[in-house]
Amino acid sequence: MLANKPYVIGLTGGIGCGKSEAARFLENLGAAHLDADAVSRALTAENGEALADIRRVFGDAAFHEDGSLDRGKLGKLVFSNEPARRALEAIMHPLVQRNMLIAMDEAARQGAGVVILDVPLLFETGMDALCDETWALYVPRERQVDRIVARDGLSPEDAQARIDSQMPVEERNARATHVINTDRPIERTQSELEQLYRAAQRRAEKG
Repeated sequence: MLANKPYVIGLTGGIGCGKSEAARFLENLGAAHLDADAVSRALTAENGEALADIRRVFGDAAFHEDGSLDRGKLGKLVFSNEPARRALEAIMHPLVQRNMLIAMDEAARQGAGVVILDVPLLFETGMDALCDETWALYVPRERQVDRIVARDGLSPEDAQARIDSQMPVEERNARATHVINTDRPIERTQSELEQLYRAAQRRAEKG
């Protein structure tokens, strides 16, 4: 490992599995946090790089009258229609990956020891190849649906459609270096995360 290359942990998990909270906790421990969802939001915000291609593929119906992206309408379309989802992914994934690679280079220049690569579709996009190890968060499906409904105001049917648009939990967990069940008191999850993070720090220091 090159001296200036951070140790990269790929953090992933299905929607509603507590990934954002875990990433914030790890950031507080000192990790550099690179968030694919934040990159995606920036790409689709006002004047975002992805908007022109989204309009070209999905038309004006995916946008509000003021020209901003109608995220609710687009989400409902792509999570219930696999060809539409694939079309959106073909637009977004290359842009997200390019921006994440730029952010990783910047973290290395700033001397980061450990980088959290926070990517919901880590394995689907092949970005696990950039990681030294991968962590997958999960909860039982029923609990996952309940969390999404409560957090996002979706119907149970829409919540399940979003879950089903991602890699099956069994496959994701089988591919991960470490698997973390977040359906328990947060203190227990944080304790496990800290133990794994400290071990990763030691590996990073050894190079």
